[in-house]
Amino acid sequence: MAERTSALLALVVGFAVALAGCGASDMRYYLGTFEQNQELRELFRLLERSKDEQARFVLITQIAAGLANEGRIDREILFLTTRVEKNPADLYNGYYLLLVADAYRDMKSIPLAIHYYRRILSNYADLLVNTTSIHLQCLQDLLALETNPEDKIAHYKELISRWPDQDELGANWHSMAKSYEEVGDWDQAIQAYNKYIGSAKTEIRGDPNALRTAQEKVNFYTNTEKNWMLPDLSSLVAAVKDAIISRNVSKLRRYEAKVNFFQDPWDQTQLKSDEIVNYDITSYLPSSTVFVVGEPDVAANDNEATLKTVGWNFRPSTWYLYFRRVDFPENPDINRQWEWAGIYFGEKL
Repeated sequence: MAERTSALLALVVGFAVALAGCGASDMRYYLGTFEQNQELRELFRLLERSKDEQARFVLITQIAAGLANEGRIDREILFLTTRVEKNPADLYNGYYLLLVADAYRDMKSIPLAIHYYRRILSNYADLLVNTTSIHLQCLQDLLALETNPEDKIAHYKELISRWPDQDELGANWHSMAKSYEEVGDWDQAIQAYNKYIGSAKTEIRGDPNALRTAQEKVNFYTNTEKNWMLPDLSSLVAAVKDAIISRNVSKLRRYEAKVNFFQDPWDQTQLKSDEIVNYDITSYLPSSTVFVVGEPDVAANDNEATLKTVGWNFRPSTWYLYFRRVDFPENPDINRQWEWAGIYFGEKL
């Protein structure tokens, strides 16, 4: 702390006037039992006499940091808010209130933090401090704290419109789409997902399947005919079993999902890539003696199931048919029905 303060004093000495008095009342109030802190005392003295705007900015931020370092965040907040109230024309008021918002955030006083972030965006011009926009920081912090999806959508709109070239653009489109889903605006959600899919960076931290899931949602939403689903898993499995046993290709295709149907190996070493590309169930069902093994294995989430089949004229000859519930809240008649969504080739790992 001493080294930082010495460097600070070197920065502001050219701006500060000779000391005459110490602003004792303010200093004693904010320092309280920490009056023995000579570094803070010196900063208050400099602030009392400084007439240069840049010098005052440096001093105010250092005093705020010093109070915080002494464990008196309450006095840091009071010091900054009082400065803003008494000096309404100060160019740096937006930044001082950003420090206040950050302090409330760190204290877990989330409603107050949100209040100040919003206040800065509404009432103060943007400002670059250390090459960082205070409005950008406010929006990013708001998005991390807000729980209301409508508020988050508004913040994402502002963030994307004002900073369209940021590295997190794809992630922001993805998050906006999920917020639109929360409020039930599926048209806007799909538009946002399309923007996300077209972004340069589509990696979503903690969600390695984000791009595939978004593409599936767009494909499903834009498909006009959604007639391959059945209300319950047992009926769908029975229909698929009957089609396999009777080698009825057209019936089997009737229940194959018309969008997002996948064919993946459990183990990439079990299958050549060109075999997946050339997969066509029409080519294998008539020439295979297929047996269904046991009953569907339903996942713990109760939204997915697999059915083991063997005897396919294919390498490998074991296929697991994959079933899942449809996630389409826009249409209650379809949502939560079951679809045959894909095939896993080979034995389960």
